[in-house]
Amino acid sequence: MKNPGFLPEISDEFTKKTSGKVIFIFKPPVSDRSSGKKFFVLLLLLSLLILPGCNSGNKNSPSSKNRNISVPAPNEDYFQEIGEAIGLRFIHSIGDKNLNNIVESSAGGVAFLDYNQDGYIDIYFTSGTWIEEFSEGQKPDKMPGNCLYRNMKDGTFEDVTEKAGVGGPWYTMGVTAGDFNNDGFPDLFVSNYGPNVLLKNNGNGTFTDVTKKAGVSGGKEFSVGAVWLDYDLDGLLDLYVGNYLTFDPEYKYFYAPDGFPGPMAYDAQKDVLYHNNGDGTFEDVTDKMGIKDIDGRAMGVGAADYDEDGYVDIYVANDHTLNYLFHNDAGKGFTDRGTMTGTAFSQAGEATVSMSVDFADYNNDGLLDMFVSDDTYCSLYRNEGNGIYTDKAYASGLSTVCAQFVGWSSTFFDYDNDGDVDIFKTNGELKHLYGHEDQLLENIGGEKFKEVSLERGEYFKKEYVGRGTCVGDYDNDGDLDVVITNLNDQCRFLRNNKGNANNWIMLSLEGTISNRDAIGARIRIKADGKEQIAQKKSTTGYLSQNDPRIHFGLGRSEKIEMIEIKWPSGKVQILENIPVNQILKIKEQ
Repeated sequence: MKNPGFLPEISDEFTKKTSGKVIFIFKPPVSDRSSGKKFFVLLLLLSLLILPGCNSGNKNSPSSKNRNISVPAPNEDYFQEIGEAIGLRFIHSIGDKNLNNIVESSAGGVAFLDYNQDGYIDIYFTSGTWIEEFSEGQKPDKMPGNCLYRNMKDGTFEDVTEKAGVGGPWYTMGVTAGDFNNDGFPDLFVSNYGPNVLLKNNGNGTFTDVTKKAGVSGGKEFSVGAVWLDYDLDGLLDLYVGNYLTFDPEYKYFYAPDGFPGPMAYDAQKDVLYHNNGDGTFEDVTDKMGIKDIDGRAMGVGAADYDEDGYVDIYVANDHTLNYLFHNDAGKGFTDRGTMTGTAFSQAGEATVSMSVDFADYNNDGLLDMFVSDDTYCSLYRNEGNGIYTDKAYASGLSTVCAQFVGWSSTFFDYDNDGDVDIFKTNGELKHLYGHEDQLLENIGGEKFKEVSLERGEYFKKEYVGRGTCVGDYDNDGDLDVVITNLNDQCRFLRNNKGNANNWIMLSLEGTISNRDAIGARIRIKADGKEQIAQKKSTTGYLSQNDPRIHFGLGRSEKIEMIEIKWPSGKVQILENIPVNQILKIKEQ
């Protein structure tokens, strides 16, 4: 079996001329990572001594040996759960012992980001915390909070929350990372029940709360999903914040088996679009740009240029009400085209309990499709071109396997590097701390999806109350790993043990005229005559964000004939005859 290597040290940066363009290549060395050798890890039982949130105190112990953690050897599973063993001790908290309101039920995002720009992706988890107005019991001595884990480049993680200054406490729903000031370091926007927070990355391992100056805190809104995008193509990242509902802790009228009142018991809250002024401040341009949100209860929010007109559009997955697809009218305004495109309702013509959205070309026809997870059949919207979508969830086989679960975060990713995107779907009960199994849905020929969960690891036999999920290559070995946040429970980390048996490439884009993150860039690659496309995105799935690098599985292809990048600025960059199995850093020329 061919393996590009486990936890490679990235080689020195060097330049290479390709078709007259300058690119930067990071080439992982080849080593052996045997999947045949079994290694059994004794999992520590969760006890009362383990507090929810971060377990800090290791910030002065850089080596994994000193931190009493180690990297388990691969077992026979495709996806192997190794989170606690490699130092990920995060436990999400709802703030008290019992799940008794809709705020507590809605939290739990997670993001992959390279906060220190060392070439290895780190992890930021969000958590709830104790709030006087509705949390039960006494205020704890140690308040739960958000956590930042640094990738130590040896397969382990270190809790750096305290040093970085990103813990809160806030009652945080989700997180989205974006370099809003184009200084080369990703900043964090955390969406909260209560005022939101913008954390500027100082570039030295610490963050500064700049919310007040930036003007993006909102007020007493219940913000859930949020996404970065450059809607007017001025080279600066703007911000869309999806607000949920006006929660009233005194409202108690509900059907007892439900546990607590549902979303339709409360008034909806209006979403907000912020324009980046380029001086560290943002302007609320919601009304000016025609964002009309009368009765939407936003959950997941995503952004992509679905119709290839060069401007990034916004999709809002609303709870119990029709979903929005805000078409970007050349940066001058937005028009909701959800109904006319066929993406506002499910295949049954219903407004569902929509949770999250992700974009990818699942059938490799060159058009961006969408997957929207909900509490029943979900929706797989196939892009037919000309601004029209068809829901293929039932025809593809997805509805049959999804219907028995409540789906929260879902994301497209090519887990086996065979050249088509599959789906990871995180599940969990709505109003009770009842677990569901998560699902791995494999793409079969661009037409059908098959559930292969139980064939891919022991993890998929376990039940958790899943919420946010992100995917990315934490060990730079060419296949995608998965992090899951579970409501009021420990996080889970799934290492991909076998995906790099096939070839791959990862692209790290840096905009110069465009926004530095290159969010909105469109990539097309061609290998062995087969073409794939992708778009650089911000938020993915429910309250979460994937690896900022763009990953393509290449199957058995030994060379990439062409990579075409259409930057948000409109510039087109073409690279030819690119070797496979490498991390490629490409700067806008």
